[in-house]
Amino acid sequence: VNHLSDADVEALAGTWTGWDRASATGTPGTVAGCLPACDLSTRAPLAPARRLLDAGIEVSLASNCNPGTSYTTSMNFNVGTAVLQMHLTLAEAVRAATLGGAIGLRAQDRVGSLEVGKRADLHVLDAPAAIHLAYRPGMPLTHAVWRAGRRAV
Repeated sequence: VNHLSDADVEALAGTWTGWDRASATGTPGTVAGCLPACDLSTRAPLAPARRLLDAGIEVSLASNCNPGTSYTTSMNFNVGTAVLQMHLTLAEAVRAATLGGAIGLRAQDRVGSLEVGKRADLHVLDAPAAIHLAYRPGMPLTHAVWRAGRRAV
């Protein structure tokens, strides 16, 4: 968090004590990492992803899979939870799970979106439409996975 401005730290810290929209400046490069599965499994309040996006702060979604606070690896579940409980649109949740994380890692020039010259990591769904990530959270919807342009699953 050494790259956050004082206002961004205040806005992010306010997640737990009454968030103040006026203090969220949206400093370029600031990314708020939201961990829906972790918040649910620890019974913590969900991060205010909707308010952060509305304030101009980049949001990323991650699983935080670990044996202490969240033992889920399902990004499908995290995206679905972001839509159903954090009030993101499907497009916002998918962006946060892909490009948002890449921006947080300062790797958006190499990964995070489908563009010529970027690493081709793809998750193909076994569903009639992508909105099924929210309609059927936690369900195994993976048809295929490509990593670096090669089919892995």
